[in-house]
Amino acid sequence: MSGGRTGRRPGSSDTRSVILAAARSRFAEVGFDKASIRSIAAAAGVDSALVHHYFGTKHDLFVEVVALPGDPAMVVRTLGDAPLDRLGEVLIRTIVGLWDSPIGMGAVAAFRSAVAGGDESLLRTFLTDVVLKDVRVRVDEEIGDGAKRTALVASQMAGLLVVRKLLQIEPVASMSIDELVADVGPNLQRYLTGSGLDTPAPAPRAFDHRDARGGA
Repeated sequence: MSGGRTGRRPGSSDTRSVILAAARSRFAEVGFDKASIRSIAAAAGVDSALVHHYFGTKHDLFVEVVALPGDPAMVVRTLGDAPLDRLGEVLIRTIVGLWDSPIGMGAVAAFRSAVAGGDESLLRTFLTDVVLKDVRVRVDEEIGDGAKRTALVASQMAGLLVVRKLLQIEPVASMSIDELVADVGPNLQRYLTGSGLDTPAPAPRAFDHRDARGGA
């Protein structure tokens, strides 16, 4: 007797892991926005309803895939509520505050694991399609060049994470959030709303061998 699928792969005793593996592959391949629950279910060989049963929404599934200890929606909401001219400060306070919180070790571990496991595309998707997506849209609408500006922000924040939490280089590793807001926040704000990002840097002065001798 023929019939539709019941939702579980025949002979599979760990459907949840199969769905996670399919989701990880799909998110890495096409990004968060383009990866539908239906396409993930098809890759896993199950019904879409079963994906929702195990994981809820696509957002919840992505959090599981990236192995995040907290819900990034909180960060997204905080950034969405911030005035555009204070986003640099709010980014530092919110994201570094998360790193320094009790769940921060888990967030850093997820970052380290993704890099070590070759899942850079998932990190890229997390940053560009989840955390910074709404910021990119706002900046693009009001200032322009949203993709470039948020990419520069991502580069700064990723570097700060590595220096503060992974390499623990002083004094950055021990600086207070207020100090980081004062020292790094203005640079993030310039990336987001400043002018002159496309202004070429002055051409370097040609080296004169006499300079090395203190002049002729």
